[in-house]
Amino acid sequence: MKRRVVIGFLGSTLDQGRNPERWQRWRPTISLVQQQDLMVDRLDLIHARIHGSLAATIERDINQVSPETKVRRHEMDLKDAWDFEEVYGALHAFARGYTFDPDTEDYLIHITTGTHVAQICWFLLAEARVIPARLLQITPPRGKWAHAGGSYGIIDLDLSRYDKIANRFRAEQAEATSFLKGGIATRNAAFNRMIDRIEQVAVRSKSPILVTGPTGAGKSQLARKIYELKHARHQISGPFVEVNCATLRGDAAMSTLFGHVKGAFTGAVSDRPGLLRAANGGMLFLDEIGELGIDEQAMMLRAIEDKRFMPVGSDKEVASEFQLIAGTNRDLSRAVETGKFREDLLARLALWTFALPGLKARPEDIEPNLDFELSRHASTDGSQVTFNKEARTHYLAFATAPDQAWSANFRDLSASITRMATLAPAGRITIAIVDEEIERLRHSWRKSSPASSTSHSDASLLDRVLSREQVAAIDPFDHAQLAAVIRVCRQSRTLSAAGRTLFAASRAAKTTTNDADRLKKYLARFGLSWDQVTTRGSDPGGLPVSAYPGGGQEAERA
Repeated sequence: MKRRVVIGFLGSTLDQGRNPERWQRWRPTISLVQQQDLMVDRLDLIHARIHGSLAATIERDINQVSPETKVRRHEMDLKDAWDFEEVYGALHAFARGYTFDPDTEDYLIHITTGTHVAQICWFLLAEARVIPARLLQITPPRGKWAHAGGSYGIIDLDLSRYDKIANRFRAEQAEATSFLKGGIATRNAAFNRMIDRIEQVAVRSKSPILVTGPTGAGKSQLARKIYELKHARHQISGPFVEVNCATLRGDAAMSTLFGHVKGAFTGAVSDRPGLLRAANGGMLFLDEIGELGIDEQAMMLRAIEDKRFMPVGSDKEVASEFQLIAGTNRDLSRAVETGKFREDLLARLALWTFALPGLKARPEDIEPNLDFELSRHASTDGSQVTFNKEARTHYLAFATAPDQAWSANFRDLSASITRMATLAPAGRITIAIVDEEIERLRHSWRKSSPASSTSHSDASLLDRVLSREQVAAIDPFDHAQLAAVIRVCRQSRTLSAAGRTLFAASRAAKTTTNDADRLKKYLARFGLSWDQVTTRGSDPGGLPVSAYPGGGQEAERA
């Protein structure tokens, strides 16, 4: 069996006893060798030089009650036994100079004696395995048995052994990340990894966080969730203050952010604290920080670094302690290059930068967000709405296709689900409702994004010429080309005329002689003929406004 070695401090108060009455007192260092089932082969006793006499007394008493225990004394003089840095350094040096032999000896650290600082340092050294030991705690007896040895407990800091602790830690971490995701069981691996990292940063750091991403990606919701997480863990006590910097212009921007004093400018009839002071002790979320003016950026940098700033019209600084989260859909690096954003402010903000992807980059998360929106609709409107199977499959096929715009990202998806749920007869979303919603979305995207209207017109055109199954079978790579060919065909009187238009460059280079045959073979690749291309469907540029229920007014609102 291994020899058992105990390392610990002399109890300069608890171990006192200079006369025969000391045997009537409980002394922890003596008690540890009085445990019937804890055989101690060696005790390494650490003490200050001024306590040498007490250490000698303890050694003699141990020889009397446990002659098999060898006592080795180690002098350690500390200027301040409550100075964490000094105590840790001294014990670390002691451990480095100690010859450990774990193969033949089992080590215990006696933490009953010594200051609380020493106990913490023992814990850290054992947990880091600088000392290959477990912790030993001696508990005094009670009542008339005060002279007896009491009891003991051994603590093993190998946390991998504590399944309940490990499981609880994993559950708390999973709960935190789920909270940041709004309870949505997202499936995108890259997004989930990012949320895990945000959770770690949120609970461990007070530094600014920069969240980038397109409009509607969820920057504002994430900022609020970070605040709520820190508030629930008592890491922050003040309010959550949010401001969209795009709404701040001129003198009003300075006043809104930093406050003003009475009489600072025309109309300043009273003092105004400003949003930075309102966020004292809490969190400030500056959305669209890229829209902030250069002067405001300079003051914001000072407020972030020093937590102090000057209200408009004041000659005295004020203070506010807040954590900052900034959001933007701009490339701030480009803004620095063009002189529209301060480089030093970006450097201060970019310590922790997280780029939220848009909905198109997370197609696998559309379905769980769909279910989330239906649940939210049920809770707010008091009516449970579901898809029928065919309608759900059809909508998800459309929503996850790579050529869909989702220009407003999750706002588009939320509005889409809300509309279908509202129009669903008897709480069931049918394929007819889905088809209507798809056309509404495409029309809305064409209107809101002229630069990408061609791709959405292409999708609409293919839907009119081919069946849903045929469109799904075509690679997205071929969508634009086939739509362009169909469009030329519809604008031409004959197959040959369309061929001459499409293959004009080839004809000029004399690399082809039969344009009509070449076009005919191309269309045949997709199961199409000239007649089918020129007669199927109607308006190739998109759905007329009158096709929407309610006519033009409904289309404008969509």
